[in-house]
Amino acid sequence: MNFYINNSCTDPYFNLALEQFIFDFSGPASFNEHSDKLNRGYNYFMLWRNSNSVIVGKNQNTIAEIDSIFVKSNNINVVRRLSGGGAVYHDLGNLNFTFITDADKKNTIDFSSFCKLIQKALFSFGVSAEISGRNDLTVEGKKVSGNAQYIKKGRVMHHGTLLYDCDLDMLSGALNVKDDKLQSKGIKSVRSRVANIRPFMKEDMPVEVFSAELKNFLFSEFNMSEYLLSKDEINKIEKLKEDVYSKRSWNYGSSVPYNIRKKRRIEGCGNIEILIDVGKEGIIDNIAFFGDFFGNDDPAMLAEMLKGHHFEYGELAQVIKDINLMNFFHDITEALFLSLLFE
Repeated sequence: MNFYINNSCTDPYFNLALEQFIFDFSGPASFNEHSDKLNRGYNYFMLWRNSNSVIVGKNQNTIAEIDSIFVKSNNINVVRRLSGGGAVYHDLGNLNFTFITDADKKNTIDFSSFCKLIQKALFSFGVSAEISGRNDLTVEGKKVSGNAQYIKKGRVMHHGTLLYDCDLDMLSGALNVKDDKLQSKGIKSVRSRVANIRPFMKEDMPVEVFSAELKNFLFSEFNMSEYLLSKDEINKIEKLKEDVYSKRSWNYGSSVPYNIRKKRRIEGCGNIEILIDVGKEGIIDNIAFFGDFFGNDDPAMLAEMLKGHHFEYGELAQVIKDINLMNFFHDITEALFLSLLFE
């Protein structure tokens, strides 16, 4: 069964909570306890918009990703999402989409099938979009859609942006994009890297009409039914919003003491920044990972495995040899990880 979630809310804190609610509670163990109808055997899709917001990836250092003064002076919300990847800007000219379905048997991150569907939809509007890099859609070389994924217990949430009629000057002002990321793409500024979809449409339409037409396209592709959230479900989403997504501790995180900082962009993986606090006798007292990388497991779990060991190549090589690093950093090897730590 395929369900389309009707949601007209533009509150980013609620909408991120809604995604998690649908993802977490569409399982058999929670079927009766948390929701009226949600079931793991179903697939879910929704289109949604946010008021002015920066949405940061799960593993990112928020302060490093935004222009704090610009964000504050323009009343831009800052919200952390469940998935990895980089920070994105949302406004009412930006349309977001979310798929929640079963992951493949290997629980591996794979953007291709979802990106191809959105690419097909854009083709139907006369927009010649291309899949670029690990998770982008581009038109004439400029990014119009960024995608991210979160995988847990055999389910995947794939979501992305569609820059339809976004204020690109606000986007450029809000995001503090790293120089190495721009240089890796041969681009001098974030403003020159992105574009809106609307100018490429064969027929001009406002974002509200585009959203309705995209919904119609997807209903023609899939046998979907509309799902209306119950009052009880909305109350539970509001509670999740207040308990998690409205909290500064979730959206900004806590400061990490460190005396060693390592940072590199790894092709196929993304930016990784490691802050390490090495104490007496060279013991790792604290370690934290930030970046726009993707992974199925929380890197805080890896941090706990490394704490208490000497910050020494041979010892850490022994520690990680029995750890599947790709659970934390998609497409990384032990050799690359160690070189990041010690070179």
